[in-house]
Formats: sequence, C-alpha cells, structure tokens
Amino acid sequence: MVKVAILHEGNAGKSDDNWLLKALTENLSIEDPERFTWNRVDCYGMGGKSNFFKQEKYKDLLQSIETDQISKVLFVMDADHQDNDHIYGGCNNTSTSWKAFVTNTLQIDTISDLYITCDPNTKTGYIESLLLSTLDSDKKKCIETFLDCSDFKAKGNAKAIMNQIYKTAYPSTPFDLQHAHFDELKQKLRELFS
Repeated sequence: MVKVAILHEGNAGKSDDNWLLKALTENLSIEDPERFTWNRVDCYGMGGKSNFFKQEKYKDLLQSIETDQISKVLFVMDADHQDNDHIYGGCNNTSTSWKAFVTNTLQIDTISDLYITCDPNTKTGYIESLLLSTLDSDKKKCIETFLDCSDFKAKGNAKAIMNQIYKTAYPSTPFDLQHAHFDELKQKLRELFS
C-alpha cells in the first residue's frame, strides 16, 4: 500500500499536532473507513518550525518518495507571529518560505500541500490558537478571566497555558471537531488521502 506523509511540528508520537491530525482522520473515516486510516500515514515530527527549512531533515522522506512508497505530502506548520520571526513568522511568510523550499530545494511541490495552524480570525498563532478558537465564548472568557487574575509567571507562553487550563477545567469536553475552523484542514486531509 502506498502511503502518504504528514510533517508537523513537535514529535510524531505525542503532540497536539499529532493528536489533532489523528482525531480528524478518525472523524473522516465515517465518510470512508478504508480510505481514511491512520496506518496509511508516515508521520514526521519535525520539532521546531526552523527544521522544516533544513534540507538534511528530508533524507528519509525523499528516499520514500523516490521509491514510490509515499505518494503525497502534507506539511502542517504554525503561523507563529511575524513580530517574533521576520523570516518564517506569520501566515504569508510561512507560506512564501515553504513554497520556495518545496519547489526549489526539495522539488516535491507537485505532490505537496501546506496547512498553516493558527487562529483563523487573526491568521497568527499556533496549533493551540486553532484549538482555542473553536471554544464557545463562555469557555474562552472563563479561561481569559482566570489568566488575568492569576499569578501565572509564564503568561507570555499563553498558547500552552490556555490549552492546559482548558484540558484541566473541561476534561470531559473534547474540542468540537465539527467546528467550521477545522473545515480547511479536513479538506486538506481528504485531498491527501485521495
């Protein structure tokens, strides 16, 4: 069976990116259980965003593509913030840098696609920003109020803190995978598995 590859931030075994991609694939398996199966995926945890732009990180993937073991590739990267990274930060910089890299360096643009994780309203942030953007306004307000009145020392790392607070405060309420903010990523997964 020819596989597909998904490259995402974090590690391939345990990360919010990996969890979300698996959960959405399982969700899509309702449409076609034979097509949407995680055992068709070679998952590559790339660590930090800068690793996506290092040619040496792609030796195994390129070999699998050349030997027809991998037919398509989906890159999943955080938008981050342009203020923090003028080269790769923000949706536009991420997209432009990725397109140049897969076209000119890796030369796999014809079988590759990109999904940028962020808050769809602001086009900035991370996987956590996407997840938190799907919460109803009461849950968001509760978390934000708690952060405002707390003495958390790491408020600058709001993405991880807000996500952890959500998981702690609402352990029996998983993220709503039917939320419209996941539609684009689900469509990219449909195309990857087609």
